[in-house]
Amino acid sequence: MRRTLPTLALCAALLSSSASVEASAPTAPPGQTFSYGEHARQNVTVYGEGGGPALMILHGGSWVRDTDWSGWARWFAARGFTVYDTDYRLATDAAWPAQRDDVLAALRWVELRSGERPLVLGSSAGGHLALSAGAYGAGGTRVRGVVALSPVASPYLAWADGGRPTASSAQRGLRRSAQLLAGCSPDRGGQRCWNRWGDLAAKSHASGADDAPMLLVHSAEDFVPVAHSTELAGTQQELGMRDATVCVEPGAAHGGVLLKDPRLTQAVLRWLRQHS
Repeated sequence: MRRTLPTLALCAALLSSSASVEASAPTAPPGQTFSYGEHARQNVTVYGEGGGPALMILHGGSWVRDTDWSGWARWFAARGFTVYDTDYRLATDAAWPAQRDDVLAALRWVELRSGERPLVLGSSAGGHLALSAGAYGAGGTRVRGVVALSPVASPYLAWADGGRPTASSAQRGLRRSAQLLAGCSPDRGGQRCWNRWGDLAAKSHASGADDAPMLLVHSAEDFVPVAHSTELAGTQQELGMRDATVCVEPGAAHGGVLLKDPRLTQAVLRWLRQHS
């Protein structure tokens, strides 16, 4: 627990420094969609190509469904970012590591188009993919920084939580989706299955200072608990990362719903600008 306190203190400072809400910006125009691969889901919708910092958005949906982030993509584009709203193959299309492969391919596409490493904003399952990309190999060589909202940083932890007698329906559903993503059950899949579950955990690829800076946000009653992020941040700090911040907000909001709090939205915007 001691190792997580500095990150929480940094979170408090970040939120307190962004109490004032900036003036509204014009709405960005509709985006233009491009393919980065041959599968129908391997596409990127680009908003606001005005030369601003590149920001990739990875939607949530428990790896099994799409969720609409076009509104937030336009919001960030209206505030100066060139936004790449990115889809990827779902667990119903292909098992892991297809999803990570897609994100890595999309990152290469974005860097070729923009000429820079993008920032990445991911929600829930998309947060898992954002962190996986930011901590895979020397993640900082391909990602400038990661903001993850309610990230499922450890799908195994989600699988275990979903099997408890007290698990909520959301946790039970996430357990089923995590097992579909892995393609096997960790309690009876053998060593090969265990290896895949290990590969799914963002912390298993952490390399500290060589990885992308991270802002990790959960609500206090999030069905994806903050333990996902404190475990990852602690591992990264032990390996030398100095820029891994964990925020815990009151309430039970999950993923993109967290951005309904203007104070947090401004904190996220400020963090992205600082790391662009």
